[in-house]
Amino acid sequence: MLAMSKTPILIAGPTASGKSALALHLAQALGGAIINTDSMQVYEGLRVLAATPSDDEQALAPHYLYGVLDPSVRCSAGRWARMAVDVLSEVEGKGLTPIFVGGTGLYFKALMEGLSAIPEIPDEVRAQAEARKAKAGVAGLFADVAARDPRSAGRLRPTDAQRIQRAWEVLEATGRGLAEWQSQHGAPVIKGAAARLVLEPPRAWLYERSDRRFDQMLTQGALEEVAALVGRGLDPTLPALKALGVRELAVYLEGEMSLEDASEKAKMLTRRYAKRQMTWMRNQMADWERLDPSAKAVNEAALLCVT
Repeated sequence: MLAMSKTPILIAGPTASGKSALALHLAQALGGAIINTDSMQVYEGLRVLAATPSDDEQALAPHYLYGVLDPSVRCSAGRWARMAVDVLSEVEGKGLTPIFVGGTGLYFKALMEGLSAIPEIPDEVRAQAEARKAKAGVAGLFADVAARDPRSAGRLRPTDAQRIQRAWEVLEATGRGLAEWQSQHGAPVIKGAAARLVLEPPRAWLYERSDRRFDQMLTQGALEEVAALVGRGLDPTLPALKALGVRELAVYLEGEMSLEDASEKAKMLTRRYAKRQMTWMRNQMADWERLDPSAKAVNEAALLCVT
């Protein structure tokens, strides 16, 4: 083991890029603890489809914030950040190097920049938003926001359903616009310096790896995971129910699509998601150290960056 570095290490990258394996290598080399920074791996019941590190892998180094919430819970970036503050304090108290790893950009923003202190949205307001959308469509929600909060509406694309609904919910729940909340940042989770790494693989390498991984998921229990989730009758708008592959495999289990077609659709959506992640990281993490995970010496390169 190398001399321990107490400086936090951040490892970001698109899905299927090998982030967890690199984090485990660094944790073993440096005496570190791995902290989940992925919005799907925080849920229990999604071990396979969220590519959560296995029990054997987690036994090789301390792991935190994996599978800690029930799928019935909505985990916002703010909620995750509050958990991360407690975990960071515990890890540092044990003299371990904190290694944050994941693919959720907003969680990394919470780590380094802080988030606006938007209160949690009550379930009844979410239900009102869904009812309004069902009646008037996304255009109706957007018109409501534009009429009451032009500043926030000006930052939205009229077709961006997810963000428009978020703006509507925040306005309804708090009486203040989303743009106003976003202008007031809270404290970052990490107060000092951090080593920041982004895995940036060749696209063809990543897509082939992503497709192969989904095939492996099918043999490792992905269908059983989806059947268990569907069987609970949970609200389909919950974040856990939007994990890649859940909807497509649920349609197969309902007999409305072949397994081959469901698998191909899930793979296609995963590739699109990875592409969006890479675009976001190029734009939002421009000053982070870049590593190519397809290179044989990526582990050694990462060690040089953080020691």
